[in-house]
Amino acid sequence: MDRLSAAESIMISQKKEWGEIITGFETKNKYQIMTQDGSPLYFAGETGGNFLMRMFLKGSRPFEMTVMDSSGKVILKVNRPFRFFFPECTVSDGSGKILGQVKWNFAIFRKKYTVLDKNAMEIFRYFGPALKPWTFKIMNGEQEVGIITKKWSGLFKEAFSDADNFGIQFPPGLSVEQKALLLGSVFLIDFVHFENKN
Repeated sequence: MDRLSAAESIMISQKKEWGEIITGFETKNKYQIMTQDGSPLYFAGETGGNFLMRMFLKGSRPFEMTVMDSSGKVILKVNRPFRFFFPECTVSDGSGKILGQVKWNFAIFRKKYTVLDKNAMEIFRYFGPALKPWTFKIMNGEQEVGIITKKWSGLFKEAFSDADNFGIQFPPGLSVEQKALLLGSVFLIDFVHFENKN
């Protein structure tokens, strides 16, 4: 994860297949992760699950997201169990060592998450203001230290699919494990808030 260690910000772009765009049938989510200058960094793909879960549970479905480098080496796994309420995910490195968890917190008209390290200690909170539904401030106490944003995908993509693009501006001074945890959290945010609910 050396390249992630050096990155101050990254972009995550969901990749849609034409069959899904035309038919509307949900397929397994795939993403490309890039550096701030657009250079490919990693690829991520949803593993497991089945067609019925994707059709009926949509963004509420459980998933495992596998993040790989260009050689196919697994560098990160994100596991989301099925839960009716309060979705969460666990982020592990390629060897299976748990890096932490991300948990959704109940809030009226706002989006709030808690980011926990491997010892279940809070390291950050995400706060989504009501008037900026595509923005998640990364908070350390009362201070905003970074941001996650869903970026507009373009008229054609937005009209015919639920493909999403995200950017993360990392807080300064993070370890590579903390950056990996924040990267993993984007997949949960995408499923909970932006996956096609129709």
